[in-house]
Amino acid sequence: MADHSGMKLGRKAIKTDSRTLALGKYLTPGLPAPPLKADWTKGVASWGVMLNNNLGDCTIAGVGHAIQVWTVNNGGMVTVPDSTVEQYYEQWDGYVPGNSNTDNGGVELDVLNDWQKNGFAGNPLMAFADPKPANLMEIRQAINLFGGVYIGLSLPLTAQTQDLWDVVPKGGANAKPGSWGGHCVFVPKYDQNTFTCITWGQLKTMTVAFWNKYCDEAHALLSPNWISAKGSPGGFNLAQLQADLKAIV
Repeated sequence: MADHSGMKLGRKAIKTDSRTLALGKYLTPGLPAPPLKADWTKGVASWGVMLNNNLGDCTIAGVGHAIQVWTVNNGGMVTVPDSTVEQYYEQWDGYVPGNSNTDNGGVELDVLNDWQKNGFAGNPLMAFADPKPANLMEIRQAINLFGGVYIGLSLPLTAQTQDLWDVVPKGGANAKPGSWGGHCVFVPKYDQNTFTCITWGQLKTMTVAFWNKYCDEAHALLSPNWISAKGSPGGFNLAQLQADLKAIV
């Protein structure tokens, strides 16, 4: 049986901005339906904890894991050193090394805005556009087209001891969304019945029922390196997205 009780989380309350692009706007009728399954993990066994066992830096660890997925599928995997992960946790989430009072996690939207403006250890982010967490077609398109989706989970305490994250119907208060806390992960794999994320250095699979109950935030990340290597997906209106980006004040 899994024991994640010693692991850290770190996703703060959801922040929204009316200017954030909606992924569905750019999925044209010419885009084929997402395949029944997609897997960008390339058989990697260990991804690195990225300090999320000791610090509530999951919003930064999720960025690092996204970069790993993109690069392992386009040449060779790049792993950002833990020292760099900590530096960005300081810059973007306000952590002061050695001061546990500042280890308070981060806001996904703020992290993505900082990444888009400034890059992350030489890895740029062209844009992000949000699929609706409850729209599994949009979620699967994001994973299939862009290598994964960066999400937020309001984890229940029951998730601490599950090998497969699933809904516990009679779990009482321990099954309540957020009873453990908020967590940020990158999701590079799905099939008809599950989604698989990277967290605490390993792959973790959740059922669709778990996703529907506990996933409350999702962002599709557009890496210019990924798009350069894979090409702009047919049926995805990248030109309109780029025009909309320029119009955002």
